[in-house]
Parts: sequence; C-alpha cells; structure tokens
Amino acid sequence: MTLTLDLLRHGETELGGGFRGSIDDALTAQGWQQMQDSLSGRTGWSAVVSSPLRRCADFAAGIAEANGCQLIRMPGLREMHFGDWEGRSASELMHTSAEALGEFWADPYAFTPPAAEPMVAFADRVLAAVGALPRAYPQQHLLVVTHGGVMRLLLARARGLPAKDLLQVEVPHGGLFRLRLTSNGELSECPC
Repeated sequence: MTLTLDLLRHGETELGGGFRGSIDDALTAQGWQQMQDSLSGRTGWSAVVSSPLRRCADFAAGIAEANGCQLIRMPGLREMHFGDWEGRSASELMHTSAEALGEFWADPYAFTPPAAEPMVAFADRVLAAVGALPRAYPQQHLLVVTHGGVMRLLLARARGLPAKDLLQVEVPHGGLFRLRLTSNGELSECPC
C-alpha cells in the first residue's frame, strides 16, 4: 500500500526568519500568499495533516474547510526545538556562536545546539508521526502542512542522502514537494 503526501512548508512568519522552532508566531500576508500560490489549482486531498503550530495550522484549517476534508493536527510534525537558539538568526549566531553554528550545519546529528532537541529525537518523533499515516489513511492522498526541518528530514531520506546532509536540502517558504510512502516506511520523491 502506498500513500501520497504533498508536503507544504509554511510561509513567511511575523517574527521573521531564523531558528523559529517552537515559537508560535502567525503568518504574514506574504506568507499566506506564498502557500496559496503553491497550491493554486490543486485539490483532491483525502485529508489535511498539520503541525499544531499557528504558522501551519491556521492555513491548514482553511484549506481543509475549502476542500471539505478532515483536518488532523499532529504534534509529531512540529519543528525541531532549537533551545537557546530559538528566535535567533544565523547571522546573529555567526557573531556569538560561529563555531557551534558551523558544527550544527556540518552534521546536525553530531552537534546539538544548547538546550535543544537532539536531531535523533526530532527524527524519531517525525518518522513515527509520518509512519502512522499509511495505516490510518491507506492508498490516500494527503496534504501535509509543516516546517522546513520536517521537510528536509523527509526529503533527505527520500533522496537517499547521508543523514548529516539533511540541512543541505533547500525548502523555501511555501515550498511544495510530493512523496510516496509505503506501509513499510519507504519514502520516494515524485513530481508534483
């Protein structure tokens, strides 16, 4: 059994870029537009699955209602918690923690930011949440509204990249990607 997942990253947020993590800020008008543009002309999902954070869930609720389908908020699809780096930009960290930032970008599994969720725990959480979907929604097509970190993890796995390279995967605000997920957890990327 195969499940089709359309992964949509949230758009620009009110508090700007950087390590958003658990910060629950809303989308800007531009952020809403980025997501709407990505989904232009697309419909037909069996359900909309979303991170519970506002930057995903607010938009997901509207799409579910417009498409007459169920909205499922999955805590496992939250962004990684960045600990002491929450709300800080990479440029700011370059001035205060350049070496640590470099270590994180080089291999996020080997370096955890201070007080942050370890990448292994983040990956386990996300993969458990996504892995439950084929049993609950066999052979269906779902829209998954989530975060850059979640999408990088899933896309890196689908592309067969080494785990340490997941931060090299580009996922723009409002980015849309399609994956196939088998009941045994195998991911593959396909065109949208």
